[in-house]
Amino acid sequence: MNTQDKRSVTILTTLGLSLGVASFSTHAEQKNGIAAGDMFMRLTATQVAPNSSSTDFTLAPGVAPDAEDSTSLGITFVYMINNNVGFEVLAAWPFEHDITVNGAKVGSTKQLPPTLSLQYYFNPTSKLRPYIGAGINYTTFFSSSTVDGLGGDLSLDDSFGLAAQIGVDYDINEKWFLNADIRYINIETTAEIAAVGTSNVEINPTVFSVGVGYKF
Repeated sequence: MNTQDKRSVTILTTLGLSLGVASFSTHAEQKNGIAAGDMFMRLTATQVAPNSSSTDFTLAPGVAPDAEDSTSLGITFVYMINNNVGFEVLAAWPFEHDITVNGAKVGSTKQLPPTLSLQYYFNPTSKLRPYIGAGINYTTFFSSSTVDGLGGDLSLDDSFGLAAQIGVDYDINEKWFLNADIRYINIETTAEIAAVGTSNVEINPTVFSVGVGYKF
């Protein structure tokens, strides 16, 4: 083999090794972060903390209801539309809230707050990924009752409203990551108890979530 052939082999070998290293490096980098087409889910401990404001019951001036905090299991599914934008579906195990008047429990209700959101992820290829989101919420109330039938049945109308969020993900490894999230949801309803009439209630909770996520 002459000198020129040796040089050609050396160059080809060097190029091959360089491409192999580059390919391996790219693959390794892709293990962190998210990209278009990715799907992942989060399981979180989620607290709904109402910022209640309500009118007096129509038949009981000076008597207005409040909704207390509730904690349950939250679950979200996300599909990445492109490298930065994701579509999120929020679901949860039912939240149960005590209904109080002047600090005294007068009833309780359960609610589910399914929410659809578009999210924007900063630094999508990084292990640490802050994000923001906005969307539409539908809250349905059920299993509502008063204490020992006090004043008759309790009912609350379902609600449509806007939602906004800010959060962060942090990769533990290729598949698992940690999550923390805060969101605000516009929830307005009409509460009715037969004996005291109706009250317009703005629940408008702040929702705190901490948990883990998994990339499929």
